[in-house]
Amino acid sequence: MAKRAGNLGRLDDAARAGWLYYVAGRTQDEIAAAMGISRQSAQRLVSLSVAEKLIKVRLDHPIAVCMELAEGVKKKYGLRQVEIVPTDPGSDAAPTGVAEAGAAELERWLKQPDPLIIAMGTGRTLRAAVDQLSPMECPQHRIVSLTGNISPDGSAAYYNVIFSMADAIKARHFPMPLPVLVSSRAERDLLHQQALVRPTIALGTRADVTFVGIGEIDPQAPLLLDGFLQPQEVESLMQAGATGEICGWTFDADGKLLDNPVNERVASIPLPSRDTSCVIGLARGRRKHAAIRAALRGAHINALITDEDAARFLLQS
Repeated sequence: MAKRAGNLGRLDDAARAGWLYYVAGRTQDEIAAAMGISRQSAQRLVSLSVAEKLIKVRLDHPIAVCMELAEGVKKKYGLRQVEIVPTDPGSDAAPTGVAEAGAAELERWLKQPDPLIIAMGTGRTLRAAVDQLSPMECPQHRIVSLTGNISPDGSAAYYNVIFSMADAIKARHFPMPLPVLVSSRAERDLLHQQALVRPTIALGTRADVTFVGIGEIDPQAPLLLDGFLQPQEVESLMQAGATGEICGWTFDADGKLLDNPVNERVASIPLPSRDTSCVIGLARGRRKHAAIRAALRGAHINALITDEDAARFLLQS
């Protein structure tokens, strides 16, 4: 689990199980499946929610609001799963809460005994989530990067998470040995045909679960701050209606990928099919609200981890 106080974490889990059982009307088997635990553990958590007086007429715990918001967002956008964390009123930029929830969700997948292909995008929130992972041995899984790991100056891309993740979980990992952006569509197509690249692309398309960050397109866009795009390129994207990006792929307010020279230069693997992969987006902060909504409208993701403020925006807009 993500690094947090043990007793508080257990009460959070008990509150979640209690809400699912008493408010959402889920069975203990369904709770166990949703939380990635055994039926016996689910039963104990439901009992703990009563013993700790978290359950009265309603769930007497702040997480109840988050879970109600999560259910609303899940139904509105037809998502597989949604995790909503409390908004930190003291910071709109730090990935607090979402990173911890992302780490916990990632660990649930990593603890599965059957071999999985886990695809990873890039971004600050995703990097913060990976930094929260507990050390574990996961030789049965394969971790694949969706994005290139080379910056414009030839250095390693700082927010590419594949190497730090592999160090934490001791799993086989498959980086994309390419720049994040190349010079042209022709160069991208040529590089994707290279013998060292084709297996990684093929692996990424078969991912069982995918974790990605969601970036905004504005004068402070991550692609600009990290040196992948020039100011005039970002300005051109904004004029073309760009709202957000995932793994470098830019899209408009309705989630439609832009027919733009920048998208022609993206070397990233296209996101795995949402029919076969659980594609989980992680993002928070007011500046990202429109980008998160666009990613949902375009069905680029089918699962979401965000905060209360973003959830309310998604439900009201």
